[in-house]
Amino acid sequence: QMCEKFTVCENSMEMLVRNNLNLPKVTEEDGDFLTFLSFQDKCLRKISSGLYTFTTYLEYIKETFTSEKQNIESLCYSTEHLARTVRQMVINPEEVTIPDSATQKSLRTKLKSNKTWIEKITTHLILRDFTSFMEKTVRAVRYLKNTRSFSV
Repeated sequence: QMCEKFTVCENSMEMLVRNNLNLPKVTEEDGDFLTFLSFQDKCLRKISSGLYTFTTYLEYIKETFTSEKQNIESLCYSTEHLARTVRQMVINPEEVTIPDSATQKSLRTKLKSNKTWIEKITTHLILRDFTSFMEKTVRAVRYLKNTRSFSV
């Protein structure tokens, strides 16, 4: 929808220049995905921490992508609920990184721009990376569910 409504597409040069958001993701530093998943607790901590971080980014989108405010509100609620649920599965839930309110406020301020096209690109990047993160989360949960005595 972003591409159609705002002509913000994957191959846009502005997107490549602007992509300094440091969004949560599973990277090569985490090792091979299956190896990464073999450490169930570490995996769940990373997923929960990532989801909590994404809630801040999704709040920013709710403020800027007003035409989809109701959908984004639902996405924010669902993401935070999932983050809490996964956090409860971690052996030591206090080890899950949750951004404090000052960090969240600082990030939202940093994301704001007086240029609409930058906001659109930022929104697109956040949603793209959130989709990728959720795809890996689903794979991780399926893997954990199928290989462990793990219930979701």
